[in-house]
Amino acid sequence: MRKTERYPVKGKNSLYQVYATVPFWKVAKNFIAIQIARYTPFLPLKNWIYRTFLRMKVGEGTAVALMVMMDIMFPERISIGRNSIIGYNTTILAHEYLIREYRLGDVIIGDDVMIGANSTILPGVTIGDGAIISAGTLVHKDVPAGAFVGGNPMRMIYTKEERERRE
Repeated sequence: MRKTERYPVKGKNSLYQVYATVPFWKVAKNFIAIQIARYTPFLPLKNWIYRTFLRMKVGEGTAVALMVMMDIMFPERISIGRNSIIGYNTTILAHEYLIREYRLGDVIIGDDVMIGANSTILPGVTIGDGAIISAGTLVHKDVPAGAFVGGNPMRMIYTKEERERRE
């Protein structure tokens, strides 16, 4: 189960009420910073934007590919360890707006993690050190350290122990 905080809403759906949950100017600033970072090919500049403007924790040596979409509403709830790779066009969400509630959850990505292209990471997920996420995976629950997972819905391909036996 993902670790999220739930906030019920009354009346119209929660996304319609978005600016009651997060200030408009925060969203506008984050949108501009994220769009610049999405297109910049310079990894140190990209990581600086994430750390400075979005208040994300990004470890040394981490490489975020082109077109990665960080959470616009709550990027400060995303933490990426050192020496990790986030693949092309991946989406990392720390919020989800539903009909009768919205949910917030920290996304914690460990050290030496590889996330394949076109993956989606949902709020409240922890990805352990050394994990590998196959391209196109919907990460909807925690991933143990060293595991190799993939698919939609995500499933375990092999554990750290199985991986070590194969090597």
